[in-house]
Amino acid sequence: MTLYLDVIWLLNWLFDCLLLYWTAIILKRRVALWRVCIGGLVGSFIIVLAFTPFYAIADRVYMKILVSLVMVLATFGFNRLKLFMKSVATLYFVTFLSGGILLGLHYLFEFQIVSKDPGQYAGINRFGDPVSWIFVMIGFPLAWQFSKRTLEGMEMTKLTHEQMVSVSVKISDFEGTFHGLVDSGNQLYDPITRSPVMIISLSGGETGIPNDMLELFKNPDNLISQEVQPEYSWTGRMRVIPYKVVGHEHQLLTAIKPDYIKIVQEEKEFHVKQGLVSFTFQQLSPDNSYQSIVHPKMLTGIPVQNAS
Repeated sequence: MTLYLDVIWLLNWLFDCLLLYWTAIILKRRVALWRVCIGGLVGSFIIVLAFTPFYAIADRVYMKILVSLVMVLATFGFNRLKLFMKSVATLYFVTFLSGGILLGLHYLFEFQIVSKDPGQYAGINRFGDPVSWIFVMIGFPLAWQFSKRTLEGMEMTKLTHEQMVSVSVKISDFEGTFHGLVDSGNQLYDPITRSPVMIISLSGGETGIPNDMLELFKNPDNLISQEVQPEYSWTGRMRVIPYKVVGHEHQLLTAIKPDYIKIVQEEKEFHVKQGLVSFTFQQLSPDNSYQSIVHPKMLTGIPVQNAS
């Protein structure tokens, strides 16, 4: 029998790329195509390994798990262990779902319950294969729990994605666009003007912000601890917002009055006339899927049609 190794490898690579791409869609992750291709290439390595002197390793369970872990690492990277394991679980869910569909279609059209060869099922008694029944009795509850937890995680990801918006902010020479999450729990207001406040993470996006303001955003307590307040570059735009968090009753937040705030939600575009922006260097999202927490009141105005 002739085997075309290059064709087998290419099909496996493409299929692994499709599985990773489907995983990215379910997780609502923005992943570069080249990273998906590298992840698929890692997955196809196990096919090449099967035709080498180390073919026995390719059948080991630990090798298959190791390859899948490297596939996820190459495609999605590593931020937190919990997020990484969620990506691995989703990849396995997509793989099992795809394999189950293909296997089901195969048995639907090809499998014959009554075989023409009476010796084919000689080892099966009238109750079926006992090993298969044991496998089903143990495996089905495990599969049900795995599917239930994975689907719950997918539902939470979907709910989060539905609250995602695009935020554009301009303050003097600073101008940036961020992915934002509309958070109904954000109830920060300027106590004087009642302007809502959004939070923006500046991790890697500090271009255009004066150095003295960056230092203030890194150490916001300086605004309180210093007896003589220096003159900051954005002093005329600064507002001090009191707020409360668990374990701390009285906290102060530095907010800035921007030139404009534009929020795009699907086909709607909101121009926020009254709004403040507070900057932080803390990462707001574990997977960096959003860099801003948007006040829900900023989306209560009359939207304009998004030209894009």
